[in-house]
Amino acid sequence: WKNVGLTIVEKVKAFVTQAGKVIIAISVLLWVLASYGPGQRQAQAEAQVQQQATAQRWAAAETERRVASARLETSYAGTFGHVIEPAIRPLGFDWKIGIALLTSFAAREVFVGTMSTIYSVGQDADLGTVQQKLASEKDVQGQPFFTPVRALSLLVFYVFAMQCMSTLAVTYRETKSWRWPLGQLVYMTGLAYAASLFVWQVWGS
Repeated sequence: WKNVGLTIVEKVKAFVTQAGKVIIAISVLLWVLASYGPGQRQAQAEAQVQQQATAQRWAAAETERRVASARLETSYAGTFGHVIEPAIRPLGFDWKIGIALLTSFAAREVFVGTMSTIYSVGQDADLGTVQQKLASEKDVQGQPFFTPVRALSLLVFYVFAMQCMSTLAVTYRETKSWRWPLGQLVYMTGLAYAASLFVWQVWGS
């Protein structure tokens, strides 16, 4: 048992000191991208929300949620979502999903929290509230945006995509090279894109 204990301690130490550094670095980067934005766009967006809140007499909690949504939309992550929208539109995705794809690289479950923020749903809201917000979303034709086919396209993307920085960090630790983790990222993202594209183009468009 002593050898087992020493092996466990050694492996945990190796993970924390090697893979852990990569995970922390990526986590900080994602936080910065989602928290800050170019120029004064975030401040201007927040000021507009505050003006609307005053004019329409929103409750403090509602104002806070809408400010968070506006700040996320005008952050670097929000800008990234708008930039990649033309590339992900053939999959049935919009810029909002694009933001969630970026932030959920930390962990897939972050997708739900990001969408909750974008749609001004409080962090303490139950799943039913989030579902109601998504169900009320409309596309440019006025039709429901989150259709079963669009949801399937998104699910298929997440099945194949390498949306896990911990896995990439461990691969880097084991191989001592960025060649394999980057290869994983490119290959699996490409596979996810192709599979999602097939689903949306065949059944969704």
